[in-house]
Amino acid sequence: MVKKFLVLLLIIFVPVLCWKFILSDSHGNSDRVVFWTLQMSDFSDYMTGVIEEFEAQNPGIKIHWIDVPFSEGEKRTLASVLSDTPPDLINLNPDFSALLAQKGALYEISNENTSQFLPEIIESLKYNGKIYSLPWYATSAVTIYNKDLIEKSGVKVPATYSQMGETAPQIKAKTNAYIWLPNISENDTMLKILNKYGVNSADTVNSQKSAGVFNFFKNLYTNDLIPKESITQTHREALEKYMSENIVLFQAGANFLNMIKENAPSTYAKTDVAPQLTGDLGQYDFSLMNFVIPLRAKHKESALKFALFLTNEKNQLELARLTNVIAVNKTALKNDFYTKYTQDDLMSKARVISAKQLNKIEPALKFERNQKEINTLINSAVQEILLDKDETPPILDRVSKDWKLLNTGSRTRQKQAFPSS
Repeated sequence: MVKKFLVLLLIIFVPVLCWKFILSDSHGNSDRVVFWTLQMSDFSDYMTGVIEEFEAQNPGIKIHWIDVPFSEGEKRTLASVLSDTPPDLINLNPDFSALLAQKGALYEISNENTSQFLPEIIESLKYNGKIYSLPWYATSAVTIYNKDLIEKSGVKVPATYSQMGETAPQIKAKTNAYIWLPNISENDTMLKILNKYGVNSADTVNSQKSAGVFNFFKNLYTNDLIPKESITQTHREALEKYMSENIVLFQAGANFLNMIKENAPSTYAKTDVAPQLTGDLGQYDFSLMNFVIPLRAKHKESALKFALFLTNEKNQLELARLTNVIAVNKTALKNDFYTKYTQDDLMSKARVISAKQLNKIEPALKFERNQKEINTLINSAVQEILLDKDETPPILDRVSKDWKLLNTGSRTRQKQAFPSS
């Protein structure tokens, strides 16, 4: 009986002890930094090369890299930060990173560790004036346009939403093409447009300026100057319409140029690029991927050191050349790769335009509690207003009230569900 009991204890505890050994001391006295990325397996040669170089320079640190499918990133991260053994460094988007910061689940990073980055990007990542994440890479959409249709219409490429609205009737009359399919209810598209007019909170969404922006798109929709599918379709459908020359403008990242070139070479031959459309504040929007260090991580300083290594000038430029993303390291952005292009190379021209746009991104759109629910409120409002379900002011009044309820109603639940240590 005693022997059976001892065997049972061994069955239970030996695997646990082995797992703890693997997590804590599989490399002797080295710090074993567990590093998660989102869908970077296609660039495994780059990632393993950077890791090997870092480990050679830092013999006391070993990096264990795990690539997580994008669709599982948030779910796995949420479970891990509540455990006693979370990864030491995680690649996330700012939306979810901000949520974790609000819940007290992230390690605060000192200002002295942000000097290599664009200050505007660091400012966009702050929560309550503090830094809980470091940027990895950015994208900033450009205006991809059909220069033949623009010339046929006798108009200039619009630089602002206002100019786009003014040229829309002439383009439709001269070419029978729509100027744009704004996929206005996809993700945070409308919030980003509103932010370009200083509309970015529960209070400002219920204002005359906000109503003016919504009514601007309602006017385009009502007068058949943007496709009826604008309130339901995504950027993928917009890309299809651009390649078939049913719309003149398409706002997207430079990587979409390759898709156009491969799938619609005749349209690509007529394509050029310009800066993205702006509102009355004149700033551009952008998207970002960043790194966070969980508060319960075992090797915070080693993880931070590795994150700063990943984002130094050399590694940023190497990643950018592989992927066409935009660096966030301010020295890398001064490289010829981001400042010079030839007229016949659309990819390099788009890259230079995108990089330049990062110098004017303030005020950046700040992510809030319940961001997905806020996106849904705004997108539902867009559909109601464009479909003339009600007058614009009462719809926006309701959005404002619901937005405030989302923010105030979540604070208590968050504190209860997420202990800070």
